[in-house]
Formats: sequence, structure tokens, C-alpha cells
Amino acid sequence: MMTSFWRTFARRGALAAAGVALAASAGAGAAWAHHSFAMFDQSRQVSLNGTVKDFQWTNPHAWIEVIVPDGKGGGDVWSVELNSPNNLIRQGWKRTAMKPGDKVTVIINPLKDGKKGGLFNAVTLADGTTLGNPKPTGPINVPLP
Repeated sequence: MMTSFWRTFARRGALAAAGVALAASAGAGAAWAHHSFAMFDQSRQVSLNGTVKDFQWTNPHAWIEVIVPDGKGGGDVWSVELNSPNNLIRQGWKRTAMKPGDKVTVIINPLKDGKKGGLFNAVTLADGTTLGNPKPTGPINVPLP
């Protein structure tokens, strides 16, 4: 026969397990799996003037690939990570905001490892429209001291 202590302990354990299963099925597990922004140097901004190679309206993050002239007659492809399409729509974006061949100026926080990529801050389109925030007020997803 179980004592009341062990019966209470077993019930609480079962409730905790059920709560974890419910949270995981509700999508909370996906939030725990999201990556960090630690790979980006959010203390620096780089401005890229170039041509859109590709604009990927995808989850969990949209991407812009920009061909930036390398000064030798060629170009380097920079990959720029944006927010999710759902959040971009709330900020006034459309999936048709950019297309291959468009001339743009993109402001990013570069990758810390020096590779050609970064975290999106803002883009100025050929018609002068600016999307995003060229002067963010603080780092994205980084705890403040």
C-alpha cells in the first residue's frame, strides 16, 4: 500500500509530465529550439550597395542575397538574414518588396567570423523607400548587461 506522501509525489510527477507534453504539442518546443543571434556583431553596422540576387520569403526567417561589387569587376554574394515573414508583414513588408535585379542598399550587422553575411537592419530600395530600422536602439535577442 502506498503512503499518502508517495501518492502525492506520483500525482505531481504525472501532472508535470502531462504539462511538458502539452507544452511541446502546443509549439513551445519550437520556441526553445530557436537559434541565437550571437554569431552577428551587433556593435557594428555595414552598408552594402548591390543588386538583389534572390529574396527568399521563407520561415523561420526570410533572406536576401545581394551581389556586392568586389572592385575587381566581379561581385561577392552576401546572405542577409531577416525576421520571419509573419513579423515582416506586420512591419509593412510584402513578399514582392524585392526581386532579382533590384538595386538596393542594405544595412546589416556583419557575421563575427568575417564571412559575407549578416543580420538585417534596413534596406533602401531603388525608389528611395526604406524598410526596417537603419538605427536600431539596441541589440536583437542579446541580454543587456
